[in-house]
Order: sequence, then structure tokens, then C-alpha cells
Amino acid sequence: MKLTSLLLLLMLICHVGFSQGYSIIDGRAIKMHQEGDELVSKRMYNEAIEKYKASIAREANFFESYIKWGRILLTKGSPEAALEVAEKGLGRAAKASSQIKADFGWLKAHCYLQMGEFSKSLAEFENVDGLHSVEFKKSFHYREIATQMAFIQEQLDKALVIKKEVLPEPLNQFSLQYFPVLTADSRKILFTKRDGTHSSQHEDIFVSYLGDDGESWTKPVGIADNINTPYNEGTCTISADGKILIYTSCDAPDSFGSCDLYIAYRVNNHWQRPSNMGKNVNSRSWDSQPSLSADGRILFFSSNRRGGFGGNDIWYTLRKPDGSWSEAKNLGAKVNSSKDEVSPFIYFNNEIIFFASNGHRGFGGMDLFMSRVENGEFMEPENLGYPINDHLDQFSLFITAQRDYAYYTESKLSGGVERSFLHRFQFPEEIDLGEKLMVTEGRVLNIKTGEPIEARLSLVSLVNDSTLYEFRSDGKTGEFMMLYPDKSFSGLYVEKEGYLPKIYNVERDNLQDRDNLNIEMTPIASGEEFVFENIFFDFDKDELQSQSMSSLKRLNDFLLQNHNVNITIIGHTDNVGNVSYNENLSLRRAESVKKYLLGKGIHYGRIYTLGKGDKQPIRPNDTAEGRSFNRRITIMVQ
Repeated sequence: MKLTSLLLLLMLICHVGFSQGYSIIDGRAIKMHQEGDELVSKRMYNEAIEKYKASIAREANFFESYIKWGRILLTKGSPEAALEVAEKGLGRAAKASSQIKADFGWLKAHCYLQMGEFSKSLAEFENVDGLHSVEFKKSFHYREIATQMAFIQEQLDKALVIKKEVLPEPLNQFSLQYFPVLTADSRKILFTKRDGTHSSQHEDIFVSYLGDDGESWTKPVGIADNINTPYNEGTCTISADGKILIYTSCDAPDSFGSCDLYIAYRVNNHWQRPSNMGKNVNSRSWDSQPSLSADGRILFFSSNRRGGFGGNDIWYTLRKPDGSWSEAKNLGAKVNSSKDEVSPFIYFNNEIIFFASNGHRGFGGMDLFMSRVENGEFMEPENLGYPINDHLDQFSLFITAQRDYAYYTESKLSGGVERSFLHRFQFPEEIDLGEKLMVTEGRVLNIKTGEPIEARLSLVSLVNDSTLYEFRSDGKTGEFMMLYPDKSFSGLYVEKEGYLPKIYNVERDNLQDRDNLNIEMTPIASGEEFVFENIFFDFDKDELQSQSMSSLKRLNDFLLQNHNVNITIIGHTDNVGNVSYNENLSLRRAESVKKYLLGKGIHYGRIYTLGKGDKQPIRPNDTAEGRSFNRRITIMVQ
């Protein structure tokens, strides 16, 4: 249930705190009521209720005891019972003072609020608003609730239309299951399972697979014996291709704090032995609830370590080129508040982060929020609205790459026992998730032997030379899967030490949504040649356009990493114009690439240039598309 510290305070605050005296004069009844107040201060709520009930038994019109009794029930998470007490007391309050009626209305409004009956709560709040004293309306508690009521009214006015559903059996068979995550194809779901809250009932990671019918799920099983241990393992994240798992383990022998983050890799269909992510990521505090970006380069997580803004904050760490992780940093004051921010989820496009918080304006407790990236910075969070958020705690949101469903966890108290279940709903189109996501799958192979290669694949915006996504192919199979936004004008760079780079223009080479792309890489050897893609010149000009920077930088890096390699830069044109002019233009363009490399410090003796004009076309020159492929720069190893 949503029982924030603010709400707990409000449950026991009424006008009595702002004035003196009671609605009765019976001394013994008042004494029992005051004894109940003392028990409340000691948090002996059941005993306090008995005192209030005894004072009412002696004096049936002791309205203050009804109100205190009802507010204790509300604090304990029993709003229906509290509402029944309020109605019973209010039934005798026809001639009571406006102050008493205001206190009953205040109680009923909070009962409805906790029950999720927002319209009734708003109506009750409005109905008695004029009865509150001027002094009470100046209080922080009144102003805070009035602001929240205005927020709820605004959210109801623009409510989304969604249908929440509990995931079917055999899922949700445990007492507690939470933090669902799926692979990019939405055919594998992982979640944390726990049979109860007792210390002996520890957490494990369970997995289930979607059946061929696209609706049913297999019976959940533990993910792997070398991951689930006698310690607590849970709240995991998995890379888009399902090959990297990062999860939380608590109280393990090699942990830095109470709970740490661990990483495991899937090789040949088996999870390898996990390892602690190290002191750059983990701390002596609680570190948990990880969310890995689709390309595996950025990890977000929640932690209560020092240096935050209060409570649990969202932090992040970056994967370095050598596979290690940078020192974790706080995500900042726009996302993090003085209260709790938990269960981050970075969407597949790396441009939106979702999280749960009770520190931003919401419906009373843990609500789901989103923050968008603009100019490299996360912006002010947006509440996802009603009915995605309601009177219950919502957290651990996960939205599929296909944008069809959002998965989340919902918790509730039933008879004082906490239960949590996995839910989903069709994600509303009103919430903009940015550009459509593309999927490209394939293998990276040695062109000479056909053997698989573990290569780095970088998707780069050619407009500003920013890396959108970075992936690696599997060293055992050569397989890779790229999930990326449908951005125009982007390049794909495939690099591996000892091989010539492979360069694509994503749009022109039609790489979007390919499921069988074979990338063949050539070992470095004299006479080998590759197309130096994404080098751009204006028509009939030899000046390099700014969009060429991504490829130029990578050629420079290639020469720096391979000190013994000398190259010939060869310019080519289409057949428009006369032969001698095209040869001259192609040479001048090759010289422009050479000039860039010399400016970066590459020795002039390592670079030769040629201009072949239109002598070596790779496509027929009878179409505009064919001519565009023939206008190119190639690199040949000497």
C-alpha cells in the first residue's frame, strides 16, 4: 500500500492539534482517550484502538475517538475499515461542530485516496474544504494535500485508456515475484522470485519462455545453478541479445556492501561464472536494481550510498573499451530527489529512462516516471499518469522493444501479508517513445576461412559523430544483434585488431531490419583493399564535408594501431564528365583525405594517393543510385 511518511503523519493529524478541548465532558472517557494517545506515541496501535473503543462505549458521541481510531486503521493499511468507523461516527455528528465534520471529511478523503477512489476523495475534500479553520489551512500538511488533490484532478482529466492484466499461470505462482525484464525479442522473461519475507526465504532469479502460440509461458525455472546460490540473487537486467546478465546479490562473501551488482556472460548457450563488478560500481552501501542499455555500454542502478540527494538515488557507470567499468556517478538532481528513486529502466533507444519515485509529485507513494534526454542531459521527470499510476505502489517498469506491452510489478497488502504480482498493459501511443527501433542480426566472419570473429560494431550518427550504439559479435559463433533507433544518416563501423575495418552506410546499404547480414572481414595483408565509406564531398568539389569525420577518425586510428601498415588512398568517380577531368577530381579528393591524416600526425611516407576517375565502376552508371556507389574512396594496403 502507498503509505508515505507524509501520509502516516496526516493520518494522525486533525484539528484537535490546532485547538483545545473535546466534544464531550465525561472525564473518564477523556482519560481513556488520552491513554490511547499515549499508546499511539509508543506505536502500540492495537492497544490504542481498544482505548478509543472503550471511550466510545462510555460516551457514544466522543467524535475525537472515532477519528483517532479511524486514522490508526488507515495507517495500518485498512482504509475500508477506517471508512466504516468514520461513517459510524459521522452518523452521530449531525449537530457536531464544523470542526468535527471537517475532521471526519479529512479522514474520509484519505480513506478514499488510499482505496484508489480518487473521484470520491476529491469530492469529499471539496465538500469539507470550507469547514477547515484558517489556522489549519496555513499548515504544511493541508497545503501539501491540497496540491496533491489538484494534481490528481489534473491527471484524471487527461486519464489514459489502458487495460491492466495479471500475467497468466504458470507465472505469478509464488508469493512474491517482481522486477520483470525481457530480451529484445520479447520471448524470454526474467524476474525475481521469493516465497515470503522471512529471512530464510531468499531471492532467486527465475526465467520463463514464450510459447510458439505467442501467448502462453513455460513454467518458470531457476536461471542457473552458478547464479542462484544460498544467498539472495535478484533484480536483474539483460542485454538486448540476451548474452550479458547483471544482477543483485546480497551478503555474498566477496561483496563490498549489503548488496552488490554482479555480471555474467552467456557463451555457447551457458551462463559463465559471475563476478563482482568491482569497487568502481559497488560500494559499502546497498547497490541494486540494475538496468543495462541495449548495447551494454551504460548501466543504471539504484543505491543509497553517500553523495546522493537522500534515500535511494539512481546512479550510472560506463563500460570502458577494455571491458571494465568507470567509477559510478549520480544521475543528478533533476531525476533524484530527497526521497527514493528506484527501479530504473533505460529504454532501448538510450533516450528515455523510466523509474519509480515517491519524491516527485504523484498519487501518494511509489509512482512511475520518465525522463527524456535532451542535449546529453536528463530532463525533469514526467509522471506517467492515471491509470498507469494509482493508489498502489508501482515499480519495475519494462517496455518491450516492439512497444506493444509494458510489464511492471504491483504490490498490495492482504490481511497484513505482502503479495506482489507481475502485470502488463498495452503501452499507450500517447506517450512518445521516440523513433521506431530497428533490428539487424547476422554474423561477423573471416572472409578467408569462414571462422567467426569477435568484433566491435559501432553505430554512429554521421551528423555529429556521436556513437549511438556499440555492440560486439560473439567470439564463438560470430553472431550479433543490433537494436537501434531509426535515425537517418548513420554509419556502421565493424572493427577488429588485425583486420581491415568494414564500413557501411546504414541507409544506402539497406541494413535496417536485416536478420541475415554476413559481415566478412579481411585480414590485413599487402594488396587488400576496402571501400572507405561515408566520405562526402560537394558536387564537383574536393573539400571534405563535416559528415566525413567519423570515417576519417577511424582511418587515423587504424593507422595508429598498425604502425607497419602503409596505404594507398584511391579516388573514384562516376562517368559524368570527361575522363581526364574525372581522374583529376578523384586524385584531388584522395589528396584531401591524405591532408587530413597528415594533419593528425601520420607520417607522409606511409600514405600514397591515386586518382582512377571512372575506370573501375562497381555498379552500372546508368542510374543515379549506381553512380552514387561509384563515387567513392577506397583504401589499399601496400
